[in-house]
Amino acid sequence: MWTGLYLGDCYRLFRRPRSLLAQVLNLGCAYYLAVMLWKVVMVTTNCESPVFIVQSGGDLRLHRGDIFFLTGSDSFRAGDEVVYQVPGRDVLVAHRVANVHEEPDGTLALLTKGDDNVVNDRGLYPQGQLFLTRPEIVGRVSAYLPYLGILILMLNDYLYLKYWLFFSMVFACLAGRGSWKRFFALSLADCVAHGF
Repeated sequence: MWTGLYLGDCYRLFRRPRSLLAQVLNLGCAYYLAVMLWKVVMVTTNCESPVFIVQSGGDLRLHRGDIFFLTGSDSFRAGDEVVYQVPGRDVLVAHRVANVHEEPDGTLALLTKGDDNVVNDRGLYPQGQLFLTRPEIVGRVSAYLPYLGILILMLNDYLYLKYWLFFSMVFACLAGRGSWKRFFALSLADCVAHGF
């Protein structure tokens, strides 16, 4: 019964190529709107990666799934939370600035340390490097939301869930005002009738 609803929507969709083209164009416009909004956020925050999701909580205050909002900055103080990436490693690290050294020529050197760590982060830096420089700093943390990024991490951990969600959304957008709404209504009614 439900398969017939899906097949009927697909048949009607491909039978009217102009309607299909209109739905594809609407989907493309929605995609490009999201990309443009992301670029606007990048420009306004002066940060190439304005959102960072904690993948593993090393500190007691950081938890897997916390979302950090980053801003680009040229001035740092001891105690600022920064996200950095050292050359040769793919992992981003979120730690506090322990010491700030500024040379007379304007060169900035930062030493970072995790809140729960006994020693500073020099062990994480490349061999022979004592401080972080400006190009290695991704951004300074301006705000955070606890645990809200766990859904994104789950989608990255379970690829089948990500693909199912993506293709379901594409189908729903392409089917438009079709009978897929009836499918969800019938599914919900069936679940209620049979006690989930």
